[in-house]
Amino acid sequence: MKNIKVGVLSFAHVHAGGFARQLAAMDGVEVLAADPDTDLAAPGEVRGKDFAAQLGVNYVDGYEELFAWGPDKVVVCSENVRHRPLVELAASRGVDVLCEKPLATTPTDGAAMVAACRAAGVRLAVAHPVRFSPAYLAVRDAVRAGTAGEVLAVSGANNGYMPGERRRWFVDPELAGGGALMDHTVHLADLLDDLFDGVPAHSVYAQTNNILYENDAVPVETAGLLTVTYANGAVATIDCSWSQPRHHPAWGGLSMQVVGDRATLEMDAFDQKVHGFSEAARAGVELPYGVDLDALMLRAFLFGASSIDVTDGEAGLRSLRIVAAAYESARTGRTVPVTG
Repeated sequence: MKNIKVGVLSFAHVHAGGFARQLAAMDGVEVLAADPDTDLAAPGEVRGKDFAAQLGVNYVDGYEELFAWGPDKVVVCSENVRHRPLVELAASRGVDVLCEKPLATTPTDGAAMVAACRAAGVRLAVAHPVRFSPAYLAVRDAVRAGTAGEVLAVSGANNGYMPGERRRWFVDPELAGGGALMDHTVHLADLLDDLFDGVPAHSVYAQTNNILYENDAVPVETAGLLTVTYANGAVATIDCSWSQPRHHPAWGGLSMQVVGDRATLEMDAFDQKVHGFSEAARAGVELPYGVDLDALMLRAFLFGASSIDVTDGEAGLRSLRIVAAAYESARTGRTVPVTG
């Protein structure tokens, strides 16, 4: 059986290394990476050929050389603002593409990406691995079975480290499109998009601040809270803050409470862990034992070997429109309709 050839476009994203390692470890998969746009990397950030060597994956100097190799699929892990040109390049070559989240920095770019892939007849998927969480799937099954009744409200939180300490571009408003609101809103927005079968958001009210890192000269918001009203009448709150302490043993987490008129459902996507304390290290210890959501997502994208599908471009665009409305709301102090 012919191996699947997968290209990794850019090492800019913090998930790029993990994706490349997992792809290289899969049977029947060949991996080739290119990371030519390292001009925006901060001093000390390992990128390009050196990072590929650390990962143990083959490397070429440019994207044209990578596409000349003839990839079957590619994974885009660039800075957010560079998603559009790389996705459009993949579409022009007739190659299916998995794009890191968020889909783009603006709904205009996101819509252009969806249109380009549709016109080329290629698949556009967005990297939202939490859709594969057993905890989320149990909640979704209960909602679809009617166990919870009509969903009235959802409270969700996606908190984590401030990623600018690993990749500086995450706190550059031009390259990232924003801060914590852009980075962390979309995971929960995507789960709600799936939970509600694509029912669109109607309006958003949002507030943001930089209290957590105000002494570090971080030029983007590091905390945010959204209230999203959906066309089905449900109301969701999303805490999207980069609020995990620097030295916590876990990067962060994603939790959600779904309130129906018959039952309340709760989930924590990343709390399959043994918690303890190390006297030797004088620090907390967390030993995870849950499934690897990234691996499940990548396998579904490559092989379709899952009853759960990867988020598509249209869903990614709906989540991006929520983010755009949230930024307008935070700027104006008013509730903003979600358009598009």
